[in-house]
Amino acid sequence: MGFAEPTPIQTQAIPPLLEGRDLVAAAATGSGKTAAFLLPVMDRLAGMQRGHTRALVLVPTRELAAQIVEHFKALTGRTGLTAAAVHGGVGMGPQVRAFRTGVDLIVATPGRLLDHLGRGSARLSSIRFLVLDEADRMLDMGFLPDIRRILEQLPRDRQTMLFSATIPTPIAELSRSLLQCPVRINIERVSKPAAGITHAVYPVSSTRKPDLMVELLHRADSSNVLVFTRTKNRANRLAGFLEKKGVACERIHGNRSQSQRTAALDGFKHGRFRVLVATDIAARGIDVEALGLVVNFDVPHVPEDYIHRVGRTARAELTGDAFTLVSPEEEGDVRAIERHLGKPLPRHRLEGFDYAALSAPAAGPRPTGSATRRARPRPRR
Repeated sequence: MGFAEPTPIQTQAIPPLLEGRDLVAAAATGSGKTAAFLLPVMDRLAGMQRGHTRALVLVPTRELAAQIVEHFKALTGRTGLTAAAVHGGVGMGPQVRAFRTGVDLIVATPGRLLDHLGRGSARLSSIRFLVLDEADRMLDMGFLPDIRRILEQLPRDRQTMLFSATIPTPIAELSRSLLQCPVRINIERVSKPAAGITHAVYPVSSTRKPDLMVELLHRADSSNVLVFTRTKNRANRLAGFLEKKGVACERIHGNRSQSQRTAALDGFKHGRFRVLVATDIAARGIDVEALGLVVNFDVPHVPEDYIHRVGRTARAELTGDAFTLVSPEEEGDVRAIERHLGKPLPRHRLEGFDYAALSAPAAGPRPTGSATRRARPRPRR
């Protein structure tokens, strides 16, 4: 697969996990944490009796579930180990068969797994390895009560691994109740973007953002560009605007069907769409090799969301660019990001672009006042 040496999180996590230790780790996006937990789990699974599901990975989104299963299948090679993704948006039949046949590893979103438990089609009594991936996002999406219900169905005699880009207080409390004498990795680390990212902020009025977006795309040499908006409606409107401007574009968010989301991500990975417009909720699980450019069409309210967004580029020690379009009313959010990073983000002005021209707000003006505060998203199965 082209791996020559382990990443830092793999170097620190794999030895204690091979020893059977519990582990909680703060691991940045693109740091190699998926292989950090899959490789030791696979090594342990290879010596166990087949026909029972021994490993469970809980994740916040459908895309991340599919991505981990894909990674697992690539890593397992000819070992014969099997895995299945369990999430909403698709039929339950193949998932029921996966539980019935006892695939070695299940990667599930909490809501759909609870559906199976309620129907009696899933049994977790044989689980020996539990991984909570992107734990901070699952907390943010309101999955914590669902996770606690799932934990009640699991054997106490198991190895538990918790990976999270940040460790807020509820996650720290959850780790204390879940894990026994865990190895702790980077827990005190403040989340930072990868060193290979070049940041650029473009101040612009909210109504000129769509046209500036188009001009940046014309001048950028990146073959694939991931663009973030704050809401699903703005993602739809921006994608429609870009398509009218001749940009090969798709969108991915919670209101799209699973087939639409899969087709959009597959088309983006294979170059059929140059631009993929996404919301934060759908972004976890978007793993595109050598992604060159991430654009924040809307500034995120939370600095950690900025870290996750821009972390889609410069993965595995590569380099990439992160552009952020900032309207005057978003300057406060940028300052919060800069305080988190401990440094200012460089401001740029695009030469030759008419910042004063009038234009219709293709993606809608940004709301002001209390409406700008991000509502906690409802869990999606």
